[in-house]
Amino acid sequence: MILPGLQDKYSGYKDKDIKMKTFRTHPIGIDQGEAVLFSDFADGGDMWTGEGPRERRSAIAFSQPFRSAPVVQIGVSLWDVDTSSALRAEVTTADITTDGFIAVFRTWSDTRIARIRVTWAAIGEVAHEDDWDIS
Repeated sequence: MILPGLQDKYSGYKDKDIKMKTFRTHPIGIDQGEAVLFSDFADGGDMWTGEGPRERRSAIAFSQPFRSAPVVQIGVSLWDVDTSSALRAEVTTADITTDGFIAVFRTWSDTRIARIRVTWAAIGEVAHEDDWDIS
């Protein structure tokens, strides 16, 4: 509910491309974890020594399958970076399925990244013991 004095300020705000994830009557599961995506400082990997666009992908498995693809939030929980240049980075997800997803880290230009750890949470429908499998 928007307070009456603020209604005019927010009346033009509507993003029709954003859709809420809705659930049926099934139980909702929440899974979470952390993963080190890479550690390139010790062995001179390209995230530490390279320049230009670079990307790392890491497969993350859920502790148990969801009933349908969940919503996944991801963020950086540790970054070890060189401070002599600007920090340019993107952390996102790809290929979210009922069993897991791909964590994606990207950087570019002269940014040097020694290591990255991400934390994630997945929220979605899980199977119920009363579900029927008629396949």
